[in-house]
Amino acid sequence: MKIKGITLVFIGAACFGFTPIFVKTGFAYGYSLGEINIAQMLWGFILLWVLSLSKGLTTRGMTKADLWKVMATGTTVGLTSIFYYGAMQYLSASLAIILLFQFVWIGMIYEWVFSKSKPTRVNLISLAITLTGVVFASNVINGKAFDLPPLGLLLGLLSGFSYAGFIYFSGQVATKSHPILRSALMVTGSTILVLVVFFKDIPTYPLLDGRLWIIGAGVALVGAIIPPLFFAGGAPLISGRLANVLSSVELPVAIISAMLILSESVTWLQWFGILLILLAIVVNEMSGMMVKVKSRKRVS
Repeated sequence: MKIKGITLVFIGAACFGFTPIFVKTGFAYGYSLGEINIAQMLWGFILLWVLSLSKGLTTRGMTKADLWKVMATGTTVGLTSIFYYGAMQYLSASLAIILLFQFVWIGMIYEWVFSKSKPTRVNLISLAITLTGVVFASNVINGKAFDLPPLGLLLGLLSGFSYAGFIYFSGQVATKSHPILRSALMVTGSTILVLVVFFKDIPTYPLLDGRLWIIGAGVALVGAIIPPLFFAGGAPLISGRLANVLSSVELPVAIISAMLILSESVTWLQWFGILLILLAIVVNEMSGMMVKVKSRKRVS
């Protein structure tokens, strides 16, 4: 069962790493940020609700408070898409994903503020490694980062904040409800948010543009459907910290796919920075596993 859980989480995270390919392709064809986000969310909304209804899942056992909380948590998915894809309008896919991965240390802030869990010494070491990795990965050493659009950098960092919020809050609300139903409710919240943010795009939305719907379907599958479903199926079979470590595969997958398919260049110094970011995730999560093992031994 553990191998099954590891496999599902690994595949789910790897799929999310392919989103830049579809997003960048959409921008290359001249589609706007709003059009891509609307297409993605509508596909996700339709497919997840069809899947939920086909399995006979209903919200009957959920309270109104739980429904609103799940949908509100889903808005963080919509925000992540808006900020992350928006960053890719100004930055390379490689740098956008590096900024998204700042959720590693941003998540510590959420834990501190909402769970009153202060960062440990290992957490701070992990933070230092992460920020060092960002210095190398963003090419600050060569002065390249200072030539980048500030708006792109801001959007990239905001995507890290919203993604960290999704990771934190999704583990707090209606955890006993069916994973597929939770995903459908979350994408409902995301869809409403995206339609409100991009309401000006709705009157002129090209409903008969098949190419846009294909791109939207691709983004939805690898960004809004497969990852949450695979995580929902695999995460309960393994520890949360191991799931977080496995989810870091998204970073190299996104960068390698950007290199091979989008022809983006990544220097050896940048690869060194990327490895440092991955190391920070492993150090942070493995330390937590060690603490849990020690505490269990003391109890026994």
